[in-house]
Amino acid sequence: ALEVAIRLFSRLDTQSVFSWAAIIGLHCRMGFNEEALSGFCEMLENGLFPDNFVVPNALKACGALQLIGFAEGVHGYVVKMGLAECFFVGSSLVDMYGKCGQVEDARKVFECMVERNTIAWNSMIVGYVQNGMNEEAMQMFFDMRVEGVEQTLVTLSSFLSASANLGALEEGRQAHALAILCGFELDNILGSSIINFYTKVGLVEDAELVFASMLEKDVVTWNLLICGCVQNGEFQKAFNLCQLMKSENLRFDSVTLTSILSMSADTTNLKLGKEGHCYCIRNKLESDVAVASSTISMYAKCNRISSAVQVFKSTTQRDLILWNSMLAAYADLSLSGEALKLFYAMQLDSVTPNVVSYNSVILTFLRNGQVNEAKDMFSQMQSLDVLPNLITWTTIISGLTQNGFASDAILIFLQMLEAGIEPNIVSIVSALSACTALASLQYGRTIHGYITRHDLCLSVPVVTSLVDMYAKCGCIYEAKKVFDLVVKKDVAVYNAMISGYASHGLAVEALSLFKHMEDVAIQPDNITFTCILSACNHAGLVSEGLEFFSDMVSKHGVKPGLEHYGCIVSMLSRSDNLEKAYELLRTMPYEPDAHILVSLVAYCKERNEIGLGEYLLEQLLKMEPDNAGNYTALSNVYASAGMWDAVTEMRKIMKEKGMHKNPGCSWIQIGQELNVFVAGDVSHPRTEEILATLALLRMEMHFIEYDPRIY
Repeated sequence: ALEVAIRLFSRLDTQSVFSWAAIIGLHCRMGFNEEALSGFCEMLENGLFPDNFVVPNALKACGALQLIGFAEGVHGYVVKMGLAECFFVGSSLVDMYGKCGQVEDARKVFECMVERNTIAWNSMIVGYVQNGMNEEAMQMFFDMRVEGVEQTLVTLSSFLSASANLGALEEGRQAHALAILCGFELDNILGSSIINFYTKVGLVEDAELVFASMLEKDVVTWNLLICGCVQNGEFQKAFNLCQLMKSENLRFDSVTLTSILSMSADTTNLKLGKEGHCYCIRNKLESDVAVASSTISMYAKCNRISSAVQVFKSTTQRDLILWNSMLAAYADLSLSGEALKLFYAMQLDSVTPNVVSYNSVILTFLRNGQVNEAKDMFSQMQSLDVLPNLITWTTIISGLTQNGFASDAILIFLQMLEAGIEPNIVSIVSALSACTALASLQYGRTIHGYITRHDLCLSVPVVTSLVDMYAKCGCIYEAKKVFDLVVKKDVAVYNAMISGYASHGLAVEALSLFKHMEDVAIQPDNITFTCILSACNHAGLVSEGLEFFSDMVSKHGVKPGLEHYGCIVSMLSRSDNLEKAYELLRTMPYEPDAHILVSLVAYCKERNEIGLGEYLLEQLLKMEPDNAGNYTALSNVYASAGMWDAVTEMRKIMKEKGMHKNPGCSWIQIGQELNVFVAGDVSHPRTEEILATLALLRMEMHFIEYDPRIY
């Protein structure tokens, strides 16, 4: 009864230290922290000296308000008045510094304490967890156990939070075991901490068992389990829990609704999302920023951007989070124009964009192939002292790689390392993909060296990218070394290695690895068969290739796709079975794409099958009427048959249409030098040596009667 207490306090003839302690403590407990600190100051002005009962309350108020300057003043008072040796005051100082983000100062106070009770240890552990220093929190817990200090519910709850944040499964389970051994009651605080831990490490069933064991469950507990189910993709369980929660006559709050809307977004369940939105409106929750943000995201994921805009416009209190949610919605749907308009509109509304805002706009540009605009935005944010975070760097690197700007992607990756940002799996894989696209062995090795030096986890995506990079840069044995480093290999790693063998013409090794893959019970997928059929195609292993094609469905239950039929068509054509190849082309359950037709035309040219070549090219010209390469291919077919009038006609058509075929280009990096070769170009400084070597190779091939094949 605050008002009564204040009235009685004001009537006192003499306001003693004891009465001040009572009134300041009351303000603090009820969350009136500024009033508590005002009372502390007034007490000093009246010539009374706060004691070891008043000071902890003042420090608690400072921590709640994060008033570090005021708090340091109180700390100075503590030292001058000789109160530092009191463990109540010491614990409060540790707690205050932790809440103000000054963890090092908290540790200094803790180390100077003569007597450290459980509260002091707890304050230190909580401080570490609150400031994201989870490993330090766990070490502090271990030290506490060694010192024989008794653990409380707060200790174990904080340790469980640290374990959850680090994904430390064994440590978290030990904390759960300690709670049982110590006989702690599974109340809302402890139960919620254990549920939070199990859901964050992906053990939803264990979290459900703990939830079922709790006698009393509040809304927070229900929300934790529902949210955990959503985050782990257990959407049906989350939905069932919501229904069960409703049957228990518990009202959904903003946290519950946020989980429901997130579930609707992840499953693109517009009906459920609309029901959640309607519930928000009926229960006056639509103005809650978290709920509004989740609603916008839900509508965007369900491809209802107009509804997302409506929610955004109807929300009166638009903070930075809400603006960013709307920008993210535009990014999801690649609406770069709308995203840019909103980006400038938020600034006109006096809302300063942060790094999240810039990330969304950059992503939208990159998804639309607007690379220059994305680069400009990246430069702009840095010029305005908005520091790019890991997401920014990763977005720009992967976006540049996907849009064919591999050189720029590598340079940006190197800039990220120079800026002291540790790359994540996505940025490493994107940078390695850029190296692969450029056949840049030097940079690929640099990135591999960085991974090794920094003991970064050789995850499946990273290993797959390394194997692919080395193979495509011509270093198949280095690819094999990386492949052999991984103990637990999945199908993606095997696919990369088999593909590498196939591209190097090492069909025997590719087939052997496929057999080994079957022996260790790893199920091949459609990519595996594309790689193995490609290996058979390159090596001319027609019977083996046809056998693999047959086994796809009968033995492995993999439905052949267009790319598999393409390999078989190419394989049959190469082995002088053009009729069978064409028959398969006609009867396969897919319309042939340009790639298959072009490969077949090439073999028609070799075998002087003019009629079939003309027919296929007619189909190709219908499919790609503006592709100059198709006209050139038809011209080459006519030329091989000595039909020079037809060749002249083709060139005339190309000239009339303003077409010209881009010359073929290849490159190889030797040491620090990149050697580029363009068809018909003789500008390379060592052209004479190269041509002489090629002439010798041709003579040697002719001498051994080697039949060169087109790959």
